[in-house]
Amino acid sequence: MNLIARRQTKQQATTTVRVGDVIIGGSELVVVAGPCAIESYEQLLSTALEVQRLGATILRGGAYKPRTSPYSFRGKREGGLEMLGQIKALTGLPVVTEVMDARDIERIAEVADMLQIGSRNMQNYSLLTEIGKSKHPVLLKRGLAATLEEWIFAAEYIMAEGNDQVVLCERGIRTFETYTRNTVDIAAIPALKELTHLPVFLDPSHGTGRWSLVNPVALAGIAAGADGLIIEVHPQPELALSDGDQSLNFEHFAELMERVGPVAKAVGRLKE
Repeated sequence: MNLIARRQTKQQATTTVRVGDVIIGGSELVVVAGPCAIESYEQLLSTALEVQRLGATILRGGAYKPRTSPYSFRGKREGGLEMLGQIKALTGLPVVTEVMDARDIERIAEVADMLQIGSRNMQNYSLLTEIGKSKHPVLLKRGLAATLEEWIFAAEYIMAEGNDQVVLCERGIRTFETYTRNTVDIAAIPALKELTHLPVFLDPSHGTGRWSLVNPVALAGIAAGADGLIIEVHPQPELALSDGDQSLNFEHFAELMERVGPVAKAVGRLKE
């Protein structure tokens, strides 16, 4: 059995993934930031300009949103994708957005520089296979209750189709704890570094569900060896149509970026 994602030797280098001009898995920490859901052109533009000014190098934004309730806001869909393309052209930021259906891959890939597989679809094997055929960089989030082995095998589905541009993203798992939205598995970051050669991201927004916990957990992830962070940022989180409780406003994101530098440098994640 050919396990493509597994690290074959301790000396094997981490795979680097190129998203636009951004290299993930190299010496520099990568910060991806933006709104959970694209709500309007003005919302996306103001957020993109601010996170770019503060040092984020990839823009996130959900055009298609999986929601627990079918009556919740499920994204602008094609309209959101068009806005994402416009903002990308204006700012020069590469973008990542979620794919929920294999039928949408080709259209989304026309705009997105990286395709996100959300937690709910980590074991949607037909979708993973089609994503692998696309050869597009992929951000693969951990399933709600997935073991590391299950998560790695999900990555194998993508890589078995010839696409080695995969980034694993820890976003918390469901446990008995109710204070936080999920339980962030910080240990998964160094564990995946031992087990695989793939870059590892941390999503402290979904991981905690509380904006006040995002920054300290993000810093813990950097210290544990994460190659990057994906952070939800919104101009007015209290008015957000999706996940406002876990989104940082511009002031709080600025505080995070101010603190990221020293921690990243201390663990060798930034160039001198």
